[in-house]
Amino acid sequence: MRATYLSFLAISLWSTSVDESIAGERNPPTAFKTGRSVTIAPNGMVATSHPLAAQIGLDVLKRGGNAVDAAIATSAAMGLLEPMSCGIGGDLFAIVWDAKTGKLYGLNANGRVPMKASRQYFADKGLDEIPTTGPLSWSVPGCVDGWDELRRKFGTKSFNDLLAPVIEYAEKGVPVPEVIAGYWRGAERTLARHDETAKVYLLDGQNAPKVGEVFKNPALGATYREIAKNGRDAFYKGTLADKMAAFSTRVGALLTKDDLAKHTSTWMDPVKTTYRGHDVWELPPPGQGIAVLQMLNVLESYDLKKMGPLSPDYWHLLVESKKLAYEDRAKFYADPEFAKIPVSELVSKKYADARRKLIDPLKASTNLEAGDPKLGQADTIYLCVVDKDHNCVSLIQSNYFGFGSGLAAADLGFAMQNRGTLFSLDEKHANRLEPGKRPFHTIIPALVTKDGKPVFTFGVMGGDMQPQGHVQVLVNLLDFGMDVQQAGEAPRMEHVGSSTPTGRKADANGGTIKAEIGLPEDILKELLRRGHQVDWVKRNGGGYQGIWIDRKTGMLHGGTEARKDGAAVGY
Repeated sequence: MRATYLSFLAISLWSTSVDESIAGERNPPTAFKTGRSVTIAPNGMVATSHPLAAQIGLDVLKRGGNAVDAAIATSAAMGLLEPMSCGIGGDLFAIVWDAKTGKLYGLNANGRVPMKASRQYFADKGLDEIPTTGPLSWSVPGCVDGWDELRRKFGTKSFNDLLAPVIEYAEKGVPVPEVIAGYWRGAERTLARHDETAKVYLLDGQNAPKVGEVFKNPALGATYREIAKNGRDAFYKGTLADKMAAFSTRVGALLTKDDLAKHTSTWMDPVKTTYRGHDVWELPPPGQGIAVLQMLNVLESYDLKKMGPLSPDYWHLLVESKKLAYEDRAKFYADPEFAKIPVSELVSKKYADARRKLIDPLKASTNLEAGDPKLGQADTIYLCVVDKDHNCVSLIQSNYFGFGSGLAAADLGFAMQNRGTLFSLDEKHANRLEPGKRPFHTIIPALVTKDGKPVFTFGVMGGDMQPQGHVQVLVNLLDFGMDVQQAGEAPRMEHVGSSTPTGRKADANGGTIKAEIGLPEDILKELLRRGHQVDWVKRNGGGYQGIWIDRKTGMLHGGTEARKDGAAVGY
């Protein structure tokens, strides 16, 4: 046990040391009492972590655009408005419900590692892992191609229409809100290390914008204008690709114009499990979405409703189910083009029955391993949109770390992601680095259906927190009867210390629970007694957005993360 309960409270409860990536976030409201009302509207709704971006998406809906049109416009706006978390230097994943066909579609717009990247390259440099930032962490940005795939398959508006509002903001400037200003301040030293990056993101090349200060990014505006005029090929084959390749050469990255030209996104079928009479849909690997389904399958046999959100038994089972799923995640989740992944077996009820037997209801586990399925700070933005026809988009987009690799070209106006750092350099690992391979990915959109129709589109950003957050939101809704706002605001826990897809082994002590202030102390005292390692945190780093469709009334109910700047807006 890390500390006695009394010293744990005395030392940790008032600690102000929080992860830099969540330094700007506000404290959550009083435990299990919401700080915001549910947004309810009849015709359309957009939810994301910046109010102006949500309004841009809503304007698209009001002008006759559909959910996909609004999602693209909102995503583009977030690349300007919350640039540490997302942008066109990163990747994108989406789940779309198409009301016309009554079908779900999944999109993987995850870029591949450069062809020059190899395990031998890093070995020759004396590296046993890929750097977390800098030029060697790059992979091909997939976002713009993701927008194009969505627009061509489902959209009704041109890039020119969808990008015009954010181009105006980029050129004229936009005020920075509270939480995002905190993120920016936390990254100030990183941004200042590179002259071009500082020119893009620091006022006068020196200081992060403060709350209410105006931020302009004319270089990004020009980049968006080029995409609006010449489409996705401008980014992957044209003038923008030339600029990215030149920037790669300047900073010593491995990305080439040929890597960009070869990029393609992949349409895929979402996978599901059933939980409390609902179908929960996630995307298969290389993302971590099926960890949600694995956890739900394990938890399904327990009477969580009877336990309630104030029960130590519930939180213990949640953490133990997470440990089981994440050991499988570390072993099996990888690019399916390079590794055979037993997805159907991993998400089966039979496999969950076998794994559940490893849980001791009264004792924390410390030495779990991945199973045999053949038996049966990360910075990200999430947005969701539902339109008048109940087309639904669940979309998540990310740079990975705050400002990704920490490198942005002054003539492009966006940071390049650092997703390449998620590869393992272990030649025996399923997620090992190989030229042209997609890395394991943390960002996951989700959607829930009932009786063959969509009822809930949602996501929880935040790296390894995402599957844990998805499960907590769903349990809050479907077991504990919370509304769409309460489900996201309720105090959370995050367990850290499981094995990772980069090859790092699990914490020998069973990892640590990061418990958000607002959870009753008696719960944490009991978890300590059961052998869990527990730390207080002032707030959880996940960021939630969700839209619930009331099938009886047709009304849309929106919830948005009270720990962030965002809004759920409708009409």
